[in-house]
Amino acid sequence: MSSPADDTVNKDVNVNSENTDNANPDNTSADTVSADNEALSRESDNTVASNSYDENQSDVSEVVNDENGNIPLNDENISVNDKNIPVNDENIPKVKKKHTALWITLVAVFAIIAAGLIFTIPILTSKAPEQAVIKIPKDATSQNVADTLTKYLGKPFADKVMRVASLRNSDFSKRHGAYLIEEGLSPLRVERKLAHGTQYPLTLTINGFRTLPTLTERVARRFDFTSDSLKAALTDKETLSRYGLTPNQAIALFIDDSYELYWSASPNQVISKLGDNYDKVWNKERRAKAAALGLTPAQVMTLCSIVDEESNKLDDKGKIGRLYINRIKAGMPLQADPTIRYALNDFTIRRVKGSHLKVASPYNTYLNNGLPPGPIRTTSVATIDAVLNSEPSSHLYMCAKEDFSGYHNFASTYPEHLANARRYQKALDARGIK
Repeated sequence: MSSPADDTVNKDVNVNSENTDNANPDNTSADTVSADNEALSRESDNTVASNSYDENQSDVSEVVNDENGNIPLNDENISVNDKNIPVNDENIPKVKKKHTALWITLVAVFAIIAAGLIFTIPILTSKAPEQAVIKIPKDATSQNVADTLTKYLGKPFADKVMRVASLRNSDFSKRHGAYLIEEGLSPLRVERKLAHGTQYPLTLTINGFRTLPTLTERVARRFDFTSDSLKAALTDKETLSRYGLTPNQAIALFIDDSYELYWSASPNQVISKLGDNYDKVWNKERRAKAAALGLTPAQVMTLCSIVDEESNKLDDKGKIGRLYINRIKAGMPLQADPTIRYALNDFTIRRVKGSHLKVASPYNTYLNNGLPPGPIRTTSVATIDAVLNSEPSSHLYMCAKEDFSGYHNFASTYPEHLANARRYQKALDARGIK
């Protein structure tokens, strides 16, 4: 049997022989045939070599010659024989492996980004539902803060804030204070304010407190300390001596006004704040005016507290203050009804009667000469100035006007005073006031 190469040679020989015979039928020679056979032999060798290359590589299915007869090596001239080559990692081109690794990396990156967005978007876009002041106690734990946030801003928002705090590893144990959270703030900004922001100052307003126990209780409600701790600080003689006051006069420090303080302030810090204002009020000018009246600043504060209880009319207060100064200088008891109410601790009494005047108390100015031991309420700068700047007078008596306007009738003599008193008593009877 002949090989494919032999068949090719035979066919080509026949073709060449026919062509030769047709071209030159009379000049056929053995030399021509020999030359042709030699050429065909070389072509047969090339064909055998090509077949041998196919068997070794098993991946070349087609050969394309370029213009110069060369075989370009590129992807178009090379293909994989899926029937003969098993598919495994060793047979996958390196380019495909690189593409697979790149896709895996991209998917992982996108997954991380997506997870990050799912986590951060609520933190950035959520808003505090309303304004609130969040108070962090001493040595607070994260749970303390979470509970307070939940109480005022709701659990969903509180959870987002605490998630940020957890990521930042925030320590709230040193953040004792009150912090204002405005409506619309994001959880990120809320956490930043609680963990790193400045405190929100609260406004403490003092206005007409009548007793020290009531004052200390109301003030303590605004701060992170107890009323007992404030009372203890206000009985410290060394602290009060800085302002020329005794424990009985401690309430004088609390001049009617508004003060800015931090919720985390201690009792001594509150006293210091109000004490600074007391010193500012009692400057050299006011001290000189008090001395001209024969009074100390502490005594003026006590006198003004009685004046404030007598009338709400500022233009009447100077006259009332001067009347009491006249009585002190004359050695007369003040006989101020407000001091009786204070001694009885009953501020509902509208008409002081003879039975009330018998109460045994250093604050009973019917039984004791001079000023009581201390103020019977807090007073204001306006009243202080009204008394210090009052016009001299000879008035020793006064009685509320019968028209209940809040003003008083003043008298220099006792008979004049009795006439004023009878008109007022008659008006009380007419109104059924007992």
